Amino acid sequence: MTATNPTPARTRTGPKTPRGAEPTTLAFHVQVTAVQQLGPHFRRVTFGGYSLRNFGVHGGTLDLRIKLMIPSLAADGAALPLPEFRMEQAGWYREWLAMDPATRGSMRTYTVRQERLDAVYPELDVDFVLHFDDAGHGGPAAHWALNATPGDTLTLIGPNNRAAHCITAETYSGIEWRPGLAQRVLLAGDETAVPAISAILESLPSYVSGHAILEVPEAGDFQGITTAADVGITWLARGAAIGRSRPHGELLQQAVRAAVTLPGWVGLGSSREPAAGPEPEDVNVDHDILWETPARMDAAAISASRNPDKPAGAMPFYAWIAGEAGVVKELRRYLVRDVGIDRKQVSFMGYWRQGKAEL
Repeated sequence: MTATNPTPARTRTGPKTPRGAEPTTLAFHVQVTAVQQLGPHFRRVTFGGYSLRNFGVHGGTLDLRIKLMIPSLAADGAALPLPEFRMEQAGWYREWLAMDPATRGSMRTYTVRQERLDAVYPELDVDFVLHFDDAGHGGPAAHWALNATPGDTLTLIGPNNRAAHCITAETYSGIEWRPGLAQRVLLAGDETAVPAISAILESLPSYVSGHAILEVPEAGDFQGITTAADVGITWLARGAAIGRSRPHGELLQQAVRAAVTLPGWVGLGSSREPAAGPEPEDVNVDHDILWETPARMDAAAISASRNPDKPAGAMPFYAWIAGEAGVVKELRRYLVRDVGIDRKQVSFMGYWRQGKAEL
């Protein structure tokens, strides 16, 4: 996830970790070790630090979300010191919100693109989307990434790998990719989802087939992705080639509809006639987070699905959709209502909302 204004990942602010249990989340103090320009709108920043020996989850990172604390700048442009974070203390997030916005820094959500945590000096890569308007205005994370140089320091909030081997194992909520037994997949997203989709594709086994559709600002942002899976990868550029920029998400929606067509797409391999699904509950993406995954669906949503007797992941198809919330909402309606895909087979994540800034 590399949005200028990405939707915050769920932050745990509950009770203090029980005695004898490891906290699921820690603050890691890291420094920039390398910077690489991947395209006009993508910049990879490599973070390193011995503290990262304690970073990680059980298994691959997939679409793992982390928090980056972007420092505020003083009048002379120097980075202000960030506050200390003790993740095992209850209420740390509320305490941070109560601090002076001019000095507390900005908290932004990103995806781990790659990791080398077993190295002598552990590192991980984060790909930033550089979004600026014609006047050069952008979010604090984009500005920070544009000017990042080796030696710069940052605080990263992410999973404690020791928790994967204690009673809090697998409780970290930063991974949503849960295909279960599915062997046919659809991955779709805009530039903010490119790092997650890329990491997922690199993890897929050869027996998985399907489509991956990625919409980015321009053709120079296309990236090489290696996967063992039989998944077709389609890159879509909104601008330049036709002399004008297409609306955000327009090409993505067209490509998803072409890949998952009507009628009868869901019924492939099924003995019964497929039918359209129910109208999904409306989500006001200007005020609420659109974040619906099989693991997060409540009992009411599960009972409304077309196959309530089957557990999540027990079907042959799985879709993972992320990006601008308004676009994701339309794709959610199409896949659930029009195509009739069971809601336990899809993950919809509004990473950011056009025109709306994060704290």
